[in-house]
Amino acid sequence: MTYNCYANRELSWLKFNQRVLEEAADESVPFAERLSFISIFQSNLDEFFMVRVGSLHDRMMVSKEDRDNKTNMTCKEQIDAILENVHEMSVEKDRIYEDLMRRAEEEGISLVNFTELNEKEAEYLEQYFNNEIKPLLSPQVIGKKQPFPFLKNQEIYAVVVLRTARNNEKLGIVPCSNEIFKRLVPIPSDTQRFMLVEELILHFAPQIFESYTVKSKSLIRIIRNADIDADEASYDEDLDYRDIMSELIRKRRKLCPVKLEFSRNINENIIAVICNYLEINVNQVFHSRAPLDLSFVSIIRDLLRDKRELFYERRIPQKSPFIDEERSMMEQIKEKDKLLSYPYESMRPFLKLLEEAGQDPSVVSIKMTLYRVARMSKIVELLIDAAENGKEVIVLVELRARFDEENNIEWSRRLEDAGCRIIYGLDKLKVHSKLCLITRKGENQVEYITQIGTGNYNEKTAKLYTDLSLMTASIDIGIETAQIFNALALGKVIESSNHLLVAPKCLQNKVLDMIEEEIQAAKKGEDAYIGLKLNSLTDKTIIDKLIEASMAGVRVEMIIRGICCLVAGIPGKTENIRVISIVGRYLEHSRIYIFGTAKRRKVYIASADFMTRNTTRRVEVAVPVYDEDIKMRILELFTTMLSDGIKAREQKPDGSYKRVALKEGETAFNAQELLFSQSYENAGGLLES
Repeated sequence: MTYNCYANRELSWLKFNQRVLEEAADESVPFAERLSFISIFQSNLDEFFMVRVGSLHDRMMVSKEDRDNKTNMTCKEQIDAILENVHEMSVEKDRIYEDLMRRAEEEGISLVNFTELNEKEAEYLEQYFNNEIKPLLSPQVIGKKQPFPFLKNQEIYAVVVLRTARNNEKLGIVPCSNEIFKRLVPIPSDTQRFMLVEELILHFAPQIFESYTVKSKSLIRIIRNADIDADEASYDEDLDYRDIMSELIRKRRKLCPVKLEFSRNINENIIAVICNYLEINVNQVFHSRAPLDLSFVSIIRDLLRDKRELFYERRIPQKSPFIDEERSMMEQIKEKDKLLSYPYESMRPFLKLLEEAGQDPSVVSIKMTLYRVARMSKIVELLIDAAENGKEVIVLVELRARFDEENNIEWSRRLEDAGCRIIYGLDKLKVHSKLCLITRKGENQVEYITQIGTGNYNEKTAKLYTDLSLMTASIDIGIETAQIFNALALGKVIESSNHLLVAPKCLQNKVLDMIEEEIQAAKKGEDAYIGLKLNSLTDKTIIDKLIEASMAGVRVEMIIRGICCLVAGIPGKTENIRVISIVGRYLEHSRIYIFGTAKRRKVYIASADFMTRNTTRRVEVAVPVYDEDIKMRILELFTTMLSDGIKAREQKPDGSYKRVALKEGETAFNAQELLFSQSYENAGGLLES
């Protein structure tokens, strides 16, 4: 059988989300965590429709012949394939949800409908509805004088087919999402029994529309396109950029629907009427037996907190054995480069570094890029403290970090109010790099402490995502990092670099050169190797070079969590390439590039995936690891993850992913759990982060 070396980006992403759904079905995963995975599956899918499907719709409106550069699929063909896949996944999601709810009942928690209630319980709910819910509802009957209302993105509505006294049909709509309502309405009983508030509203629809006969009813939920490109928007150049972004966020809420979900079998003619109002095709309509919004499972998880066996074993980021937290961080970094590996090691040393820099009289400036930060950010507070201590603090706040725009707008205001200098980024280019530069006036020369990482400056995600953070006093790296900040302040990008790989001008080309070096080594009969750990691989230029490397005999091993547009294991093409994906307790987020073997080996950690948007349309940075001890740590980390036999799925030549098959005599281990156990051993005991 002949297979294609390329996979479609969108369909590859759906395979990733399928792996997330598999975690919800995996009985070896603690029950409460399985609830989280099914909720993550849905929120992932919502965002996928808002961003990726929305983008495909926009592109299709511009050109029906716009094609994917790897599979040659048109936008319409991609959308049709997506919808077909999602319809199949939705059936599986419903089955898994029902299994999870049966298990919840075993733990004493159940969601019920009215057929399961006794008379006393039904009376209680009717009274609750009349007193607590009905006065807050805003029902509407659609007619000539009452046009179809605007339906908000991701919110639930009850839709009711009504019959008038003259035997005419009308449509009634009731919003069911309200910050005042409890999503789970408790039913007084000996056990923990609940009803979803939208089901309660739907049941009492006849009381809401008393002048009509209810013929049929359903719950619906729409997903709207949220793909807004701030750089392509037309706006008044005299306006503050924050105000422009705020206006774009408001605009996003009103974009066209791309998906409609409903919860009951309802007359197809009514579905057609709703589709007509929403200007959406029937193939974008999905029936769901599961509730339309699964975020409520977090409430069930909270109710189970006293049953620790239903959750992952508690893990706390540990102290790094290579850092003495009683000593000055800057002095230790001057002595030797330091690496932190999240979430296995605590972010505390980096926070201590920032605090120390803000108070050190010899520190002249602190410069940092912020992409996504925590809601209650200790890092931002430390930058504010430094500015108030008289330090020059320059912060590039990327206001275009999708779905974090409002949070970043607010932080940018607070930083500016504290005296920090704010940069908003570059036209057409998001700044996604993770850079912090501390500049000191030494005795004889200017000194730099540079931190470059793979993940955001976010204390919350540092406990949930696997990331790497390198801190170095290298003068070469410090000088190039300073050049990057100076270029950003002037609205420019770096044109060349000697040490760092810096997108958009000098990352992709240097990666291609290093792949070429391995190709030439293989052609000489030498051992040649490439190891990559990425979130996604979509850059066709790099993919083609990796295929060329495989055909030349270079061994290529890749750990790619999400999208992978290269298909491994195809005879004569990609047979020397192996791809695995790890989906587990922690989100694999670190990026590692390895080129070569033994003495000529080059190792980088980076903010950039090998996606076209990262390599050519963003400011990204990869830093070389020069310290031999740290280089060995990263290689051991990579090898450990590559050997995972529990959470790893291996890509097959047909593009599917299967659990890794162990060789005879091998013992399977979970790489994330092993790495955390090692961090505990290295720290010598349990430490609060």
